[in-house]
Amino acid sequence: MNHFWEKNLTEIREQLLLMSGLSERSLSMAMRGLVNRDETLCDSVEAEDSQIDLLEIQIDEMVITYMATHGPVAKDCRFMLAASKISSNLERIADQATKIARNAKRLNQEPLLKPLIDIPLMAQIGQEMLRDSMTAYVEAKPDLATEIVARDKSVNDIYKQLARELTSYMIEDPKTITRALNLLTVAKALERVADHVTNIAEEVFYLYKGEDIRHERGRKAIV
Repeated sequence: MNHFWEKNLTEIREQLLLMSGLSERSLSMAMRGLVNRDETLCDSVEAEDSQIDLLEIQIDEMVITYMATHGPVAKDCRFMLAASKISSNLERIADQATKIARNAKRLNQEPLLKPLIDIPLMAQIGQEMLRDSMTAYVEAKPDLATEIVARDKSVNDIYKQLARELTSYMIEDPKTITRALNLLTVAKALERVADHVTNIAEEVFYLYKGEDIRHERGRKAIV
């Protein structure tokens, strides 16, 4: 591969890392806006979402240009396909952060329904998964990617338990319904964040191993 095309691949990788950093920051600000009841942080998340959207568009344009002009071999094709899918999932993570920020602003207008323990834990796990997935991508660690996929279950388990708890609140006291539903929306957004990070990890595994593991979880569940 000549220097020009190597530089092109490096630029795509750098843009993905920038996008990942911004998406993680948005998620962190949204959670701090929720926990600290800080509307300024929530507003910042919404304001920065367009920057992440623009990065997704730029990465896709770089991928298309490379594919159209380089005549890539199989490995390069996997890299480009993974880059496009990773950027799409990062953009969706940022969308979930925006959803959390909007619901946090609603929750901050009312008294706290319950101590925020499970939701910050879900966010912490999701952020760690995101950082590790990008480490697996940059450092070519497919084994780390499979470990990340396995962590998704812990987030799902917390979400299911929290959903049961919030449903009980709503049944026992209808006055809690609005707050419980907003908290449930936040929890669902965090569950979706973990799903998107899992998608990234699966793309990383495919990139370095050439093996598609996206539907293995479903097959195992059926068995």
